[in-house]
Amino acid sequence: MAIQRTFSILKPDATERNITGAINALIEKAGLRIVAQKRIHMTRGQAETFYAVHKERPFFGELVDFMTSGPVVVQVLEGDNAIAKYRDVMGATDPSKAADGTIRKLHAKSIGENSVHGSDAPETAAIEIAQFFAGNEIVG
Repeated sequence: MAIQRTFSILKPDATERNITGAINALIEKAGLRIVAQKRIHMTRGQAETFYAVHKERPFFGELVDFMTSGPVVVQVLEGDNAIAKYRDVMGATDPSKAADGTIRKLHAKSIGENSVHGSDAPETAAIEIAQFFAGNEIVG
């Protein structure tokens, strides 16, 4: 097992419903440590940069609008195989297909308003973490 870090966003649908603590509890129950966390209101520029990989997709504008519609909580999570572990804890993007007990099964409103984001690979995690956190803000 390798200790690694991953990036997480608790999305506007989660902050609006005041369920960030419930989501954090599921993250910690899975054995992941929250080593950095802050609540921000993502700017349009930040959202467009973050989701640039989807720029040519038809849902890009709607995604940017959603992610800038309210506060989010950005996080750095750490643990054994953190990326895979967090993806398991998040559950499938479509909450109707997510496993019981996962964040999305318990809390997502829809495929679009699915409460959380998590990095999909070590390289992505490093880029995403660096977009929102300075090294001295991560305390493991």
